[in-house]
Amino acid sequence: MPYYVFKITQPNPMIKNLDMQQACEVYKDARELARDLRAKQEPGDKAIVKIVFAASQLEAEENLHETREKPILMEWEK
Repeated sequence: MPYYVFKITQPNPMIKNLDMQQACEVYKDARELARDLRAKQEPGDKAIVKIVFAASQLEAEENLHETREKPILMEWEK
């Protein structure tokens, strides 16, 4: 399964714009690409670069659109 590198922009909390940059077969290549993209970002750029491991590009996009619930903190963890 390949690693997909996405650049994510979120103009508002309800919308995520996913822009796939590249698919890499090796994690090391995907990590280097993500680091390069992050280093080239302008200081005011709020885009997020993420690496997703998935069977297909569609599955990777679905995983990125999925909203996760915040973990419940116990009293001693606060």
